[in-house]
Amino acid sequence: MTNPDARSPLFSRGSWAETSRVTAILRKETVGGALLLTATILAVVWANSGFSDSYSALRDFTVGPSALHLKLSLGSWAADGLLAIFFFVVGLELKREFVAGDLRDPRRAALPIAAAVGGMAVPALVFVLVNVGTGDGALRGWAIPTATDIAFALAVLAILSTHLPSALRTFLLTLAVVDDLLAVTAIAIFYTSDLAFGPLLLALIPLALFTVAVQRRIRSWWILLPLAAATWTLVHESGVHATVAGVLLGFAVPVLRSQKAGGPDAGPGLAERFEHRIRPISAGIAVPLFAFFAAGVTVGGLSGLGASLRDPIAIGIIAGLVIGKAVGIFGTTYLVSRFTRATLDSGLHWLDVGGVALLGGIGFTVSLLIGELAFRMDSLHGEHVKVGVLAGSVVSAILAASILRIRNKAYRDIARQESIDDDGDGIPDVFQG
Repeated sequence: MTNPDARSPLFSRGSWAETSRVTAILRKETVGGALLLTATILAVVWANSGFSDSYSALRDFTVGPSALHLKLSLGSWAADGLLAIFFFVVGLELKREFVAGDLRDPRRAALPIAAAVGGMAVPALVFVLVNVGTGDGALRGWAIPTATDIAFALAVLAILSTHLPSALRTFLLTLAVVDDLLAVTAIAIFYTSDLAFGPLLLALIPLALFTVAVQRRIRSWWILLPLAAATWTLVHESGVHATVAGVLLGFAVPVLRSQKAGGPDAGPGLAERFEHRIRPISAGIAVPLFAFFAAGVTVGGLSGLGASLRDPIAIGIIAGLVIGKAVGIFGTTYLVSRFTRATLDSGLHWLDVGGVALLGGIGFTVSLLIGELAFRMDSLHGEHVKVGVLAGSVVSAILAASILRIRNKAYRDIARQESIDDDGDGIPDVFQG
């Protein structure tokens, strides 16, 4: 008989199928994270070299049809176009998690959702407290330190060769996906100016046609791509940031057909197929190219770096990413434990939660995007935003690395337990209940 006073575990292991899927996703994101780091370093070095003018000329080079108001700089194409691909994958992943993944169980979904909300609210509060008296529109940047960059975080884990347990990996991935959804919602609501309702309403037409096509399992790219491009163009024309179109298109794709029904219609939905094809493009091309064009801050030597770090906006971003994210994620998780009678799963310590919470402070890609929307990136504030995001992300990465390296031996022991398969059925025993 079940003991009503028994405390349920936090970060318990999910199913083997879900763990395998998450592991495959994280492997692709880890490669993308390495490319992201490479692109960032290249941009910073180039922007501060003797050839900085050529970097600026490349970033500001305009291309595209003027008739559609799409003659944009390469930097704008990266932020509006390439990141729409990234957010399309975010939409696919979020729908997959909550429709067919382990997190369709509200009890399992509650923790990463709560942690993501806490990890957004506290950094925003920290930024506002630092900049409440700054003026000059500084408070527009409140959302900059609220996002988590999963690719950058996983690149740190790869460099550390850490064996983070499957439950914590799933938590980190889901938290980052929910985090991205909250960020794009903030972009749509708070960073949309001069909203044009005509194009926005017209965007519903190709979006609806795209939805009907994918629901009927039409996979012809010559049909789907024009509909997706039309949706993106009209959303962009409406004044809403075009990345919102990516999320809406991702949500439209069906996830999983019923396994109970059997027959030829059972099995993976289009979302799994699209994710398999498009995630490498997102992680390997779209996000690194955005980072290359967005991260090229001209520091101006040690004196210039010092001036940037003294700007309250940069201070607020750094404090939000390093302190706000850690406090928000860790504090929310602790409160969930305190008020739901849940305990940490066996083998895990609160120090592990602290390490993952610090990883959440790596807010590179979406933070730079929001910074670009809040302040012009060619302005002084825009340059300081880049410095703040880079500095905050690096400090968070170093602190997280320090904690996770301490616990790496314990993680290896957990990973060894998770790999034991005594009955030879291909599924580790710990995932068989």
